Amino acid sequence: MTSTLPARPIEQGRGGERLPLPTADRMDADQRAAAEALVNGPRKGVYGPFVPLLRHPPLLDRVAQLGEVLRFRGRLAADVRELVTSAVACHVGNQFEWVMHVPLAHAAGVPAAALEAIRNRQVPTGLNETQQLAFDFCQELLTRHEVADGLYEHAVSAFGEDGVVELSTLIGYFAMVSWVMNVARTPSRPTADVAPLPGL
Repeated sequence: MTSTLPARPIEQGRGGERLPLPTADRMDADQRAAAEALVNGPRKGVYGPFVPLLRHPPLLDRVAQLGEVLRFRGRLAADVRELVTSAVACHVGNQFEWVMHVPLAHAAGVPAAALEAIRNRQVPTGLNETQQLAFDFCQELLTRHEVADGLYEHAVSAFGEDGVVELSTLIGYFAMVSWVMNVARTPSRPTADVAPLPGL
């Protein structure tokens, strides 16, 4: 087993935000309705991937609904969900999701040392058996774009078939919204409590 996770090329010379939040006077009726739905929903605001997605309100609505199911009505335990989300954010180099979800992962019981290892693209230690299984599943899907039979069977035993579908969807969802933000160069929220991903 290697001692480091696969490296992601770091883009040099990144410019500013490409798709910032439009001012209220520049939003059309559909955009205003989409923004109001986010403010009145569980997120309580327009931020992260929903800033660039506001350019396409029907798409924003569907993405937001999927995210709400995964984050607020999913069956996976919080530590598994937040660990996997953090691992995806690191893998695709998205500072916003990393800074947002690492505190949630730590609060849910993921060891701080494991999260720091992930941040530095090292193999984490100290995860419990279920966390390790979820992390391995996530890494294999992200790097090989599939999951070997043995790992799949282990995941079904631990999470059930519905849990494996949810876990796979969770990985894809956070990769997708991170890619949208990477294209839009959506900035992260500043924080003094979470070390950012290096090199970004």
